[in-house]
Amino acid sequence: MPGMDQIQREIQAIKEKNQWWVENHEVHGGTVEGPYPNGDRFILHFKYDVTPKQTGKRITLDETGLYTVQDGKIVKEEFFYSM
Repeated sequence: MPGMDQIQREIQAIKEKNQWWVENHEVHGGTVEGPYPNGDRFILHFKYDVTPKQTGKRITLDETGLYTVQDGKIVKEEFFYSM
């Protein structure tokens, strides 16, 4: 998203980013597939039908999140998507 870092580090930054996302989008539906684990990381595939409150234009988001785990906790979140 414009103005948002593609990588979030540490749980507080991840929580704040997710809270911002929820507050700034109307979610009409969605799916999450996974997890697909590999060592200390795992991937989730997201598809959401949303209306960003900034634009009011309904869109479909199709993105993949890569999560890194350390000591049983998520310490890094990265998103990959087509613009």
